[in-house]
Amino acid sequence: MEKFQGIYQRAALRKGGTAMLEQLLHAPLATEQLKCLSDDAWLEEFTRKIFQSGFYWSVINNKWTGFREVFWDFSVDKLLMMPPDMLEQKASDERIVRNFKKVQTIPHNAYMIHEVAAEHGSFSQFIANWPTDDIIGLWAYLKKHGARLGGNTGPYTLRALGKDTFLLSRDVESYLRAHKIIDGGLQTKKSLTAAQAFFNELQQQSGLSLQELSLILAYSVGDNRVGIQTTQA
Repeated sequence: MEKFQGIYQRAALRKGGTAMLEQLLHAPLATEQLKCLSDDAWLEEFTRKIFQSGFYWSVINNKWTGFREVFWDFSVDKLLMMPPDMLEQKASDERIVRNFKKVQTIPHNAYMIHEVAAEHGSFSQFIANWPTDDIIGLWAYLKKHGARLGGNTGPYTLRALGKDTFLLSRDVESYLRAHKIIDGGLQTKKSLTAAQAFFNELQQQSGLSLQELSLILAYSVGDNRVGIQTTQA
């Protein structure tokens, strides 16, 4: 296994020096900051990431004001009271991207958030308290209990709202395969467990967050294809 210092030095070299690399790094939110997020914010970001999957992100973002209008600012409480026959009407609204199957995820994920909040005080507390040395366990929970939150959708939402997580971006995956840390399917339990163990080891060596380590690893290889912003690496 390559040591963190070697990865860091290569990333710094490729990005024009240590100072330039450090400017590209972003730390996740602290636990107490995460707990302050509203549960509605989680439903909104889950929905945004679900709709961005398979679309140009700019298209979804340009329509997002319409999404917020149509779905009552993603109020979990209001959406739970929405009669089922209203969902099809909202799915055909021209203010949003009209995709009924994706619209169907909204009440499903609202219910998941509500159920978790009832047990843990709030969905944000549940997320904030999940240990990062088993972040793939949280990915699995979202995939199992949510709608369309598997693959990178759940992790990208966590990253977007400040929960510490690594991402299996194209560059990160390339590194893990080149160094034989993973093989076979990217989303298999074997590959995810190996990736988690690798990042846990880097964290012990560096003291950095999973997010910072994921960024450094991506910047150390490849073309750094990181979505629409550097925080997706």
